[in-house]
Amino acid sequence: MRKIELCLSSEGSRVILATSSDEKHPPENIIDGNPDTFWATTGMFPQEFIIYFHKHVRIERLVIQTYFVQTLKIEKSTSKEPQWIEKDLVHTEGQLQNEEIMARDGSTTYLRFIIVSAFDHFASVHSVSAEGTVVSNLS
Repeated sequence: MRKIELCLSSEGSRVILATSSDEKHPPENIIDGNPDTFWATTGMFPQEFIIYFHKHVRIERLVIQTYFVQTLKIEKSTSKEPQWIEKDLVHTEGQLQNEEIMARDGSTTYLRFIIVSAFDHFASVHSVSAEGTVVSNLS
């Protein structure tokens, strides 16, 4: 199977929930493919967003670009135990945090990202990239 970029709005993915929204930096910016846009939290933690894939997918590699995120938890909807990954990120002064995760058992339809804590009052998510394959179409 051919690997594709799964987390793009142009591929049918959608952000179906976000706990905060700034009209200048809406959650849809996470999956628009534009490196100059981002979603900004509006303070208070935890914050979260959910990405819906229009197909059942298998994620092999996940890359998330953030700023000021300290602890990030990622859950997927198809496992028996919903918690999938929890990471403490390193603060990188003046540059984006670029976290790459090689997935084990990455089969899913929904990904839930929970920013548990941050290094500042606000954090931003610039992009989520998921490389993988389509397992099946949803009815």
